[in-house]
Amino acid sequence: MITVTGIGPGEVSLLLNRVLDEIEQSDIVIGSSRQLDVVPVTFTGVKKELPKKLLELEVFLQKEKDKKVVILASGEPLLYGIGNWMMTKFEAKDIQIIPGISSMQYMFSQLKLSMNDTYFTSSHGKEPNYDLIFSLSKVALVTDEKTGPYQLAEEIRRRGLKRTIFIGENLSYPNENIRKFDESNVPNEVFNMNVVVLLDEG
Repeated sequence: MITVTGIGPGEVSLLLNRVLDEIEQSDIVIGSSRQLDVVPVTFTGVKKELPKKLLELEVFLQKEKDKKVVILASGEPLLYGIGNWMMTKFEAKDIQIIPGISSMQYMFSQLKLSMNDTYFTSSHGKEPNYDLIFSLSKVALVTDEKTGPYQLAEEIRRRGLKRTIFIGENLSYPNENIRKFDESNVPNEVFNMNVVVLLDEG
């Protein structure tokens, strides 16, 4: 059985107890070096770093799927996470998915802002549907270096729109940084592990 476990946005205290139980009972735990830091020191199985290519991961899992394998997923596995890919590669009977707290959920809790009626999306490896997201009053995105907070602000300005823009970096880590901007003053800089919330407050 392969288990995909959401480990939350980063801070170990935000892990579900069930996730720790699954890790302890597994033969193999797979994750990035940062994700593997959540594995308890009492774990006696094999820790394996996530391969750079998903094809390598698929081949490995096909060989080892008769063992108890846990894949660590940052945040929520089914919210722009590896859980979606897993469901396209393996039969439902061979996998289970345990939810986690997403970085977007965490961002809203820090802002003391309701998630009701929010559109959740991502710009990782793709261009967002600007016509859609700028037609909505509340949008949350995880972004990448190509289409990040500055590029979103440029698109808002180009269309003559106004938005309140919250940018959260390194959420739940000691160096967490949440800042508030509007479309006119988002700096052109590198934003680390970030979530963007766009609000139309007009």
